[in-house]
Amino acid sequence: MPYHQHMKGDRVEAVVDTGQGVQTFEIVATRAGRRLEVTSARGIVEVTEVTRGGNPVRTGRFMASRLIALVEHPATEADGAAVEVTTRRRMGRGKEPSAPSPA
Repeated sequence: MPYHQHMKGDRVEAVVDTGQGVQTFEIVATRAGRRLEVTSARGIVEVTEVTRGGNPVRTGRFMASRLIALVEHPATEADGAAVEVTTRRRMGRGKEPSAPSPA
């Protein structure tokens, strides 16, 4: 599978309530071939810049209860087409909720 889903220019803005106002953080994929991954688990939202090989370069962690907005800005390819962005959600070790049985 060719590696073109994420590229330099991906960026994520996080707006956080600091208790005395709001503060905006911007995380950017700084080099070609790097991508941003957004995960959420146990009340923490994590934005990580990773290399092609999956090694994390830097990470921003935010308390979900203090996060006002998380805006993903995907990079655009040379022809102007948008790049697909996926967001993963890590779930706890608990069992998946089952669908209700028909009555």
